[in-house]
Amino acid sequence: MAEPTSAVFDDVPRPSVPAAGTLRTLAALPGGLIRTARPRQWVKNGLVLAAPVAAGRLLSRHGLVQLGIVFVLFTACASAVYLINDARDAEADRAHPVKCARPVASGRLPVSVAYAAGGLLGVLAPVAAYVLCNAATAGLLAAYLVMQLAYCLRLKHVLVVDLVVVTTGFLMRAMAGGFALDIDLSRWFLITSGFGALFMVAAKRYSELILMSGTDGEAGASRSLLTAYTTGYLRFVWQLAAGVAVLAYGMWAMETGGAAAGSLPWRQLSMIPFILSVLRYAVFADAGAAGAPEDVVLRDRPMLVIALGWAALYALAVAEL
Repeated sequence: MAEPTSAVFDDVPRPSVPAAGTLRTLAALPGGLIRTARPRQWVKNGLVLAAPVAAGRLLSRHGLVQLGIVFVLFTACASAVYLINDARDAEADRAHPVKCARPVASGRLPVSVAYAAGGLLGVLAPVAAYVLCNAATAGLLAAYLVMQLAYCLRLKHVLVVDLVVVTTGFLMRAMAGGFALDIDLSRWFLITSGFGALFMVAAKRYSELILMSGTDGEAGASRSLLTAYTTGYLRFVWQLAAGVAVLAYGMWAMETGGAAAGSLPWRQLSMIPFILSVLRYAVFADAGAAGAPEDVVLRDRPMLVIALGWAALYALAVAEL
């Protein structure tokens, strides 16, 4: 008897099997989304603690819960901006020696998925802030998103304004914790936060410009506005910002009018580690190695020791020991 040939079964319906490439793409989406959301940069959102720490308002359970919520919501907003920004800048990022490895630029995360995830986070975060915190916090998050999206669309191509927008984003983080806990923000605190942020932003741009100057003139392809600055101008900006931040911190430290009876002036003494931290960061800025501020802050041991010293002195100031 003759063996049946495969032609006999040609008309039999067979279940569809997804292509292996499609399955790999779907499996890589969660990792690509998380990488695009920049987990290493979530440390910046720790600035939501700045105002409550300055006001000595971290001792209540309610305050800690509210700050935890604000941290998560600000992280969601920042992640939304990163996702949308990377989707828009995919072509330009491919010309950058480092950014070309980002999930969207490398093709591991589809542009449409990045847009959809960013839009969803951008809508949900302010709504959650209104429900879980208050209207002021929700308004601040909404303003942050509008400003950052305007930056992605247009403002990052406007000379000097791009520095101001990025700096304002850091300042909004520092204000968010105060809004959530209804804290009156000191003017000197705001000036210190704003110019401290400008110091780091200008140092980052300075480092990026130095990096790109050694890559065959491709800076314009990666960040069209970067080559409009000069290293001398950016150096002037970060030096000016560092000086104003130190001066404002000194005024803020003196604002309380002295130490309580029987205690040392811990708040005023905290000026020492603050100034040391600025001087230490300036070493990296001057060398053009401050392109990733989170790495400088988290990976430099002397910087961490200085930060711990500042925290100890400020804790003593709050406790009035």
